[in-house]
Amino acid sequence: MQRALLGGGCFWCTEGAFKQMRGIDSALPAYAGGPDKKPNYNSVCSGKTGHAEIVELIYDPEIISFETILEVFFTVHDPTQLNR
Repeated sequence: MQRALLGGGCFWCTEGAFKQMRGIDSALPAYAGGPDKKPNYNSVCSGKTGHAEIVELIYDPEIISFETILEVFFTVHDPTQLNR
C-alpha cells in the first residue's frame, strides 16, 4: 500500500471522488500545515490556523497508479481557484 496526501480546498469533494474507486483502500479527511497539532474543522474553516484541508489516500499501486489518482484529483480540483 502507498499513501498520498492531496490538498484541494474542501476535503469533502476530494474525499468523495476517491472513496468508491477500485484500488483506494481509504480516503480520509485531514489537515496539513499550521502550528496546532490537533486542529478541528471549525478552527480551520475560520482561516486563522494556517492549516489546509487535505485528503489522505491509502491505495494499492498494483490496482491504481499515482498518475491515475492525479488525473482524478485535477478533474475535481481547479488549482487556479483558492479554497476549491
